[in-house]
Amino acid sequence: MSDLVFIAFPTEQKAEEVRQRVLALQREYLIELGDAVVVVKDDKGQIKLNQMLNLTAAGAASGALWGALVGLIFLAPLLGSAIGAASGALGGKLSDVGINDQFMKDAADALQPNTAGLFLLIRKMTTDKVLADLRGIGGTLMRTSFDETKEAALREALAACAEAAPPAAS
Repeated sequence: MSDLVFIAFPTEQKAEEVRQRVLALQREYLIELGDAVVVVKDDKGQIKLNQMLNLTAAGAASGALWGALVGLIFLAPLLGSAIGAASGALGGKLSDVGINDQFMKDAADALQPNTAGLFLLIRKMTTDKVLADLRGIGGTLMRTSFDETKEAALREALAACAEAAPPAAS
């Protein structure tokens, strides 16, 4: 069973930095992600999703390749490629893997304008090592499907930054 985590950050750069950090943990086999999406709310309240994988582009590329191969059989590779790219792009646009886009947009409504958030769909993780690496990154935990102990540990790890930061000089 997967767990969902949504963390708010003051900037898109910070959210992207944390996503890259989590992806590095995945390369070390400390966490297995189903999805990691940065969501940005602009000053007008518009919400933009920055997916890890652009399914529309991947579908178009795959469709163009297969369309060209089929087109070669009928001696019209350009036509086959164009039709394949269009149908592949449509298929990619209609497919949704990972976290539901509408759910992310609805949850991101809670963000303040000009801020960002990070959605993580976690399949498995070595909790103690991941939390130790994420200690002090900042951010505000918005939603999670963790049990109470894991959620409290994540809140503590995120809050460690605020406690460790020196007070602002006035």
